Amino acid sequence: MESSYNVLEAKNAKEALEILNNENVDLAILDINLGENEQNGITLGQQIKDKYAIPFIYLTAFENAEIISQAISTAPYSYLTKPPKKSDLIASIEIAIRHSGKLETPKILVKDGTYNISLSVEDINYIESDGNYLLYHTDEKIYKTRSTIKKVAEELGENGFVQIHRAYIVNKNKIDKFSNKSVIIRNITIPVSYNYSENIYTNAIS
Repeated sequence: MESSYNVLEAKNAKEALEILNNENVDLAILDINLGENEQNGITLGQQIKDKYAIPFIYLTAFENAEIISQAISTAPYSYLTKPPKKSDLIASIEIAIRHSGKLETPKILVKDGTYNISLSVEDINYIESDGNYLLYHTDEKIYKTRSTIKKVAEELGENGFVQIHRAYIVNKNKIDKFSNKSVIIRNITIPVSYNYSENIYTNAIS
């Protein structure tokens, strides 16, 4: 089970924040002591809770009641002391990820300016082909990534999307109204082509 984990290591809080800003992270394991003159793991845990909303676990040598109380106030998913039993660590990781819902929401890699981000598919209203690029329309903004409709359709699989045009894939859960000629999402009218008109009736209400 543990062999499926992709582990990214950070030497200090600065490196940890760089990873969080640039990678898709499902869980963080934090030491409380990050070295002299370094931000400690508890304040880093609070930042992760407030800004990144991912589960985190403390793995530390500290057993002091005051330190433990401070750590618990940041709402970690577990607090383990070194050296942990391998089975305890794996169990804590699995529980944290599953209870946080990170395994339940599929994500897709898109561009946000010069950065890559992992976008939850449930946030996508529809996807539009634009030459060699795809435009991912969400309530907040539009993300642009080099790809094709065919490729993204394969990536999305059965995650609640339906192709209605050679240039459009829509999120079934975001459809407000539809006919055999168009779909309306967030007051945006999206064309339905003849070749895909059957898709809208067989898939949009399923």
